[in-house]
Amino acid sequence: MGARYFALITGILYVLVGIMGFIPGMVATPGTGPGLAVDAGYGYLLGIFPINLLHNLVHLAVGVWGLTSYRGYGAARAFAKGLAIFYGVLAIMGLIPGLNTTFGLIPIFGHDIWLHAVTALIAAYFGFSKPQRNQGVDYRDRTAVGSRGRY
Repeated sequence: MGARYFALITGILYVLVGIMGFIPGMVATPGTGPGLAVDAGYGYLLGIFPINLLHNLVHLAVGVWGLTSYRGYGAARAFAKGLAIFYGVLAIMGLIPGLNTTFGLIPIFGHDIWLHAVTALIAAYFGFSKPQRNQGVDYRDRTAVGSRGRY
């Protein structure tokens, strides 16, 4: 799977997750957890992942970004790189008390930490790994390799 399909699949998943956060039956009310300044829609998606209204909007924005990035290989790689950095920072922030609610705005603690870390690692693979032959390869390099009989 290339960067474009990563952007497409990630975009679809994040749009779906963003929409699911607005469906009351998909969100369990919070029992315990840090207090939030923005408590609208505060709960646990699927009873596991802490979310609120702003968190859902971020998921929708990331999903739309992924879907629009699917159009071009360069945009898809930029999406993957940006997502890797963004979610890597969120995973680290989730481990730090005080930052694990992004200053009271968005809950990023609990199971969100490992989910953000896994997302960052997968995105880093598609964003920072060497492109495959049919995806944005500099064809000048192909000629040089071909002249040595290795192509």
